[in-house]
Amino acid sequence: MTHVLGQPPYTIPAHPFAVDAQGRPDWASQRLVTRYYLAAGATGLAVGVHTTQFEIHDDPLLFRRVLREAAEVRNHFGPEAKLVAGICGDTPQAVEEAHAARDLGYVAGLLSTYGMTDRSEQQWLERSRAVAEVMPIMGFYMQESVGGQYFSPGFWEALLQIDNLVAIKVAPFDRYRTADVAEALALSGRTDVALLTGNDDAILSDLMLPHRYGDGLLQEVRFSGGLLGQWAVGTRAAGELTRRIWEGRDEPVTQTVLAAATAITSINQAVFDPEHGFAGSIAGVNEMLRQQGLMASSRCLSDHERLADGQAEKIRQARRRYPELTDEDFIAEHLDEWRRDVDATPAAVGLVRYA
Repeated sequence: MTHVLGQPPYTIPAHPFAVDAQGRPDWASQRLVTRYYLAAGATGLAVGVHTTQFEIHDDPLLFRRVLREAAEVRNHFGPEAKLVAGICGDTPQAVEEAHAARDLGYVAGLLSTYGMTDRSEQQWLERSRAVAEVMPIMGFYMQESVGGQYFSPGFWEALLQIDNLVAIKVAPFDRYRTADVAEALALSGRTDVALLTGNDDAILSDLMLPHRYGDGLLQEVRFSGGLLGQWAVGTRAAGELTRRIWEGRDEPVTQTVLAAATAITSINQAVFDPEHGFAGSIAGVNEMLRQQGLMASSRCLSDHERLADGQAEKIRQARRRYPELTDEDFIAEHLDEWRRDVDATPAAVGLVRYA
């Protein structure tokens, strides 16, 4: 049976949300960024997630418009790419968002904590089961510094009992918690659930290293791709690295791949602002894309999401040091072509407030 995400390996950038200097949605930039991801070979797009800015979930009309814009561009320029929707809020809101996403052609819903009034594990499971009645779901272990929470190993074992669970994004930025999810998957015996890294600080380690258990009773578990904010930049290079690792997963790892791991961490440090608890992470993604000509502004919806002092220069430095990993030549060569493409594509309609 074909997985809803297609065949591995998976390269799924977390799609940002473009806002102009006055704080209004910048739909031209939004569509241009989507066009870049599709040209870069992304196997999917994750929209309505943390990098998209969770605040869009506070307005159902805006949420639908953002999802629809990505779907429209994808339908024209990369229909093979799979659409994943971030799902937020308590159960009624989450179910409503799942219906909207499914109707727009999204194949799975990534469950996030934003907007939940009760974050107990039991409530999480009840909400997950309700959304799974509407569309396939993806679990999400999100780091606490950007709104996530700790989950017990038993939670993951229970989540894996939901038949319509198709993937888990593992992004606690913690080796022990990452291992909890991998072991729960091994214990479940399921082979139809994709494990996707979201650990921006350990992307290549996750992709390269299988989880093996010495008792001989559990299956080997391996990440089959990633869904990452880090892959919102340098998407083409990310896809090439992911494919190289996947195709050589039973072979010795080369020094070239190992060296790329440290370079990617350096880029991530510039873009995601770990020095300030990742406070500049969303603005950092937008700033990288702005410097490359894909966005007009790095501004975010929330005044709390902004670049740290000196962060823009750190991003420039990362681009100078690692141009092959940030797609510099690829973007420069095709930017005008992509602009013409999206200018000629019919805009999403029917949402007057955000026209």
